[in-house]
Amino acid sequence: MAKGSIYIYSGDGRGKTSAAIGRAVQAATEGKSVVIIQFLKERGLEDSEFLKRLEPEIKLFRFEKSGENFEQLPEEKKQEEIANIRNGINFAKKVLTTGECDLLVLDEVLGLVEKGIVDGQVIQSVLESREDTEIILTGINLPDSICILADEVSRIENVKFKVWE
Repeated sequence: MAKGSIYIYSGDGRGKTSAAIGRAVQAATEGKSVVIIQFLKERGLEDSEFLKRLEPEIKLFRFEKSGENFEQLPEEKKQEEIANIRNGINFAKKVLTTGECDLLVLDEVLGLVEKGIVDGQVIQSVLESREDTEIILTGINLPDSICILADEVSRIENVKFKVWE
């Protein structure tokens, strides 16, 4: 069986999550089922009334309990959130192995590797468990170990243009 494609939206520019959601909506309009799992967001998409109306075609999950910035949490709360995040990663692997959706979006998952919350090998293992499910990963920094698994990488950057006088 063919493996689903892996797409990565990375870089320091704004719009990575928006691009992933746009692709999710496009997939849903094609009759495909979508699961979005969001990580490391202070206020998650789960809070969006608009996205809740897109269920059941687009299902949204956020395993972190805190609405605060991960870096600013006290160490005890960070450890609790790390356990919650790892549950989210395990859920992603389950979604892929059961073929629960046609498109899986792992929003800000690359930040988990950057912050040392999960190892790049864990993400590789999740990606390799896919069958024909397409996967979108987002995050600022892109580890080489994950980049080489991608079918397509989009780099989103902030660009400031000078006005010539």
